[in-house]
Amino acid sequence: MARIKEMLPALALIAVLIAAWWGAVAATHSVIFPTPWDVVTGTLELLENGTLWRHIAASLLRVGAGFGLAVCVAVPLGLWMGWVAGAYRTLNPIFQILRPISPIAWIPIAILWFGVGDASPIYLIFISSVFPMVVQTTAGVHTIEKRYLRAAENFGVSRRTLFRQVVIPAVLPQVIVGMRIGLGVAWLVVVAAEMIALHSGLGYMIMDARNAGNRYDLVIAGMIIIGLIGLSLDSTMRILEGTRWARWRYAH
Repeated sequence: MARIKEMLPALALIAVLIAAWWGAVAATHSVIFPTPWDVVTGTLELLENGTLWRHIAASLLRVGAGFGLAVCVAVPLGLWMGWVAGAYRTLNPIFQILRPISPIAWIPIAILWFGVGDASPIYLIFISSVFPMVVQTTAGVHTIEKRYLRAAENFGVSRRTLFRQVVIPAVLPQVIVGMRIGLGVAWLVVVAAEMIALHSGLGYMIMDARNAGNRYDLVIAGMIIIGLIGLSLDSTMRILEGTRWARWRYAH
């Protein structure tokens, strides 16, 4: 019951926005922009012919592959840069130069290197999510409280053991925050990334619906589905943030 009460303001706002959307379409007598009911019927059409699940699966597969590769690269690299001062001084300027570049700007490079296919969207998703995780992981190592390190040194702990048993557990909350940011960015660029995909994905579905016959009901449906999946992914990462082993650093 308490959970439902917490959701009531958000649900009420969503209902108001849907009503305003429906009223605006009715008032303007638009023949192109869909009503909420048109979007519902368009979504049901995609569900009935099975194409929606195929597009969702393709997008999730690409985001999963690109994001997974980014985690495998960013977390070890961020730990190394945070722990070794020379690595930080050498690599940080390069990351700070590359980080502000929009993932969309990498599209010509992706096509040149990987051609038109699944590899290009995966690369764009990788490049969009790897930098936030590297920066967040490095910052997490740099902000570890010195008392942890001094206490370990007082007990004669070796540098390797200190890194494994103190640094990594202490930095986990920041790593997960970086993963949450990286996953959000990865899902954010899925539409742009799938503009160069072959024949699948939610981004492709949106562009195809627009180009094939001004099916704006399917365009809006795809946008809403992307938003709902993004909300689900973020909620999953928030649950991971709240686990006990991920909150070691903040334990009292």
